Amino acid sequence: MPAGPWLFPEDQLTDAPLRQAAAEITREKLFLRLHEELPYALTVETTEWKTLRDGSARIEQTIFVERDSQKKIVLGAKGQTIKEIGQAARTDIAEIADQPVHLFLFVKVRERWGEDPERYREMGLDYPKE
Repeated sequence: MPAGPWLFPEDQLTDAPLRQAAAEITREKLFLRLHEELPYALTVETTEWKTLRDGSARIEQTIFVERDSQKKIVLGAKGQTIKEIGQAARTDIAEIADQPVHLFLFVKVRERWGEDPERYREMGLDYPKE
């Protein structure tokens, strides 16, 4: 791309809503941690974001996979994998939210989630029509 003027302030990381950016951070941590163990057949949704009295945020996210076998990979032995992913995501989310974060991750199976037009709309994308 040719060099041009900044379209956003230099310190602005994204133009996405904070809830969506938080989901993408968690998704990134999943891919970094799982590498090729898991096909890129998962999505993350921020289902709840509450600011608590102490100024921290309670965030709940659901990780959707397509099969039970993928759910087991995401969770890991004794929940160790999901714990590591949550810790890494919590650190980055707290940084962009500029507040302490309590992150709760849930893993659910939703077969063929990638074929659901609503998932695309939530990400601001058009569903590819055949």
